[in-house]
Amino acid sequence: MHHEQERDTLAFSHQLYADTPRQLAFQAATVAEAEVWQRELRAKLIELVGGFPQEPCDLEPEVLETYEFPTYFRETVQFKSRPHMSIFGYVLSPKPLNGSAPNPAILCLAGHGRGVDDIVGIEEDGTMRSEYGGYQNDFALQCVAHGYSVLAIEQFGFGHRRDPVARERGGGNSSCQPSSGAALLLGQTMVGWRVYDAMRAFDYLETRPEININRLGVMGISGGGTTTFFTAAIDTRVKAAVVSGYFNTFRDSILSVSHCIDNYIPNVLQYAEMYDIAGLIAPRALFAESGTEDTIFPIEATRFAVNEARAIFKCFDADDKLGLEVFEAGHSFYGVGAFEFLKEVL
Repeated sequence: MHHEQERDTLAFSHQLYADTPRQLAFQAATVAEAEVWQRELRAKLIELVGGFPQEPCDLEPEVLETYEFPTYFRETVQFKSRPHMSIFGYVLSPKPLNGSAPNPAILCLAGHGRGVDDIVGIEEDGTMRSEYGGYQNDFALQCVAHGYSVLAIEQFGFGHRRDPVARERGGGNSSCQPSSGAALLLGQTMVGWRVYDAMRAFDYLETRPEININRLGVMGISGGGTTTFFTAAIDTRVKAAVVSGYFNTFRDSILSVSHCIDNYIPNVLQYAEMYDIAGLIAPRALFAESGTEDTIFPIEATRFAVNEARAIFKCFDADDKLGLEVFEAGHSFYGVGAFEFLKEVL
């Protein structure tokens, strides 16, 4: 039996994980110590995802078209993230905007699938869906219905931002591979590329007078949950993050289950587990939601990770800023407790 066990690749990975001390695991006893730890881990995390450009390029923002719907306006926008790379997205503004007071805004990030169109109700043939649909349940439209301004951007490698081969193959095909692989070959990561896009999206929101930049949320599911999580950990402009179908442990999910290559950050487990990184968000707000039948992010590991992260939030006296909702379904956007939570914290 022993011989067969030694051919088990997963058992080997788990053993290696157990034998690898995480050098920046949370162990602070005071808020002051915890703040020092946050600075150190945040700097290390930025390095691990491949770093960011020293100088941001000009945004050169453009509004490509504007539509009016019964309850909101939608602008199609484009702005530059880096030299040679533009971000495509939609600004959704609820009607009527509360007088002249700037509105809180939520950056919405879609997961794998058809990309940003699939969270703003646009079908593949360009028509509008009559009700919330898909596994993401048009969560950008749900944000607008709750009164938030929304910037929904296309993530690097999805939908409107893909290579010709993926476009050829049709709607649901992403360019995660090969572009995530390209990032790794260049000493960078797709996580880093997408987080930087999110940071530039905040820079763009800062140019819009109707947005209250001090009340900024970010929300995403699956691959959008990944970007949401790391963006909130790295960019302290985020006041509240809603992570759907992602928050877990690296051990039980990314390390154990076959995932898209866009999830991998080389060496991260030398330094921190996912719940340590969640601690970089404290005392700002983090809400996780996960389905009991989610096969790629096992629910018990999600509960465990939230519990571990809670110790860090407690250290900051911010226990009320960490929320979890578990719902009976597979890998999908639920959005019940999440919106109640946002009402409190945003």
